[in-house]
Amino acid sequence: MLWELLLILGVAGFFFYRWATKNYNFFKERNIPHDKPIFLLGSNIDVTLKRKTGFEVLCEIYQRHDGIVYGCYENRDPILMIRDPDMIKHIMIKDFDHFVNRRKFFKTDNGDLLTNSIFMMENEKWRDMRSTLSPAFTGSKMRQMFQLMLQTVHEAMTYLREEQMKVPDVMEQGFEVDVKDLSTRLTNDIIASTAFGLQVNSFRDKENEFYIKARDTTSFKGLQMLKMVFMMLLPNVAGFLKIRIFDKAFIDYFMHLVLDAMKYRQEKNIHRPDMINLLMEARGMIPSDVQKTHFRQWTDVEVVAQCFLFFFAGFEPSSGVMSFAAHELMEYPEVQEKLFAEIQEVDEQLQGKPVTYEILQKMTYMDMVVSEVLRKWPVTLVTDRTCNKDYEYVSPATGQGIAIKKGELVRIAMCAVQRDPKYYENPEVLDPERFSDENKSHIDIGTYLPFGLGPRNCIGNRFALLEVKAFLYYLLRDYRLEASPKTCLPLVLDPTSVQLLPKNGFWLKLKPRKL
Repeated sequence: MLWELLLILGVAGFFFYRWATKNYNFFKERNIPHDKPIFLLGSNIDVTLKRKTGFEVLCEIYQRHDGIVYGCYENRDPILMIRDPDMIKHIMIKDFDHFVNRRKFFKTDNGDLLTNSIFMMENEKWRDMRSTLSPAFTGSKMRQMFQLMLQTVHEAMTYLREEQMKVPDVMEQGFEVDVKDLSTRLTNDIIASTAFGLQVNSFRDKENEFYIKARDTTSFKGLQMLKMVFMMLLPNVAGFLKIRIFDKAFIDYFMHLVLDAMKYRQEKNIHRPDMINLLMEARGMIPSDVQKTHFRQWTDVEVVAQCFLFFFAGFEPSSGVMSFAAHELMEYPEVQEKLFAEIQEVDEQLQGKPVTYEILQKMTYMDMVVSEVLRKWPVTLVTDRTCNKDYEYVSPATGQGIAIKKGELVRIAMCAVQRDPKYYENPEVLDPERFSDENKSHIDIGTYLPFGLGPRNCIGNRFALLEVKAFLYYLLRDYRLEASPKTCLPLVLDPTSVQLLPKNGFWLKLKPRKL
């Protein structure tokens, strides 16, 4: 009996090993430079063991290889990493019809919100949802949402003024602030208002339900992370077991939040410039002045999923950009003072009135600073595509060529490309002048893609830029940013965190410019 059991275990182990490693000769057979994969972990051993961040690993692998492409493994899946800017443009823009869809992480959606969002939709369904959501991010809609955004920014500044009043000799001493906590609460409240029509003040009510759910959902800790890894390693089994990334209680909360709001607004004839209003127009619940380009009927889950994605994508990435921007401005006081001078000039012209959408868009140096921060710290580290029909590319510069077969995965590590000294001299230095009118025309768009490129770029990029600029405008108008005893200098990323954070957080000292 024991021998039979050992034999069964041995045979099962053999087939499991064959299954786990069957793709590990993928790059060797095609003579593509790559890192040797680790069993079941692929190229991610340092991230899995929390020795390094994903940001660091992506940049190091990129720097170890040259040529137009190189290879890495995500667990057992081979991924072609695109290095050549011209090839990046071909994949993302010129030859987009070969790479329409993102990587499908999960085989079944099981009613999950993330898998039903535009981020994971494919082919014509994705195109129809893109045309449904695009009107939310036009200039006229952005102007209306900007007013909701400003209300929340003013609440954040009121909170800071109250905090500074608690400190004696604050003009000399300043006061410490966890900028990440501040910006996270700000983005949470902006999303609550502009996507869900909720009036939330996370500065006064620090434990409000919406904020707690947002924080817990985007942290990817414990069971949630285990479920996600299991779904990626064994998608068919996960589909059979009906495993979801988010639990039923959380999904039910969001379903009721959106659908109940729609029903209430329809009954009371309430109109508000937010995502829910747009989706109501798409469903024919209220009149719309936007001409339809399709007649697809969206399900309840698909409708709620778009609000969820707006919440999911806007909560952590936007607050991360705000936090890195504040830290970088603290590290480069000459940049901070130059930006403050532009803000001060605008503020004097406004004579105490709030900044407007139009004026913020015209602030040249503000745009240069935010563009440079996004070069160093893009919204997402990578973007993936699945090849949907066989494709061949030959570099016009080097003559190198590669054939990509249907079903193969390609990836662009924006964080690595945008720190390549070949394209950006002294890439570790914050230099907004790279994006001056004289210089930005020399930047190849294949080397600068913080929001992605082409038809599948981030649909909310204009919204994200607007909230980052509004935050910086008022923060620098009222405060000088300096290092505090808790500030992580030099900035070292925390490898134990799923999010991109310095080892002891984004602590800064704020010194009021006037009482």
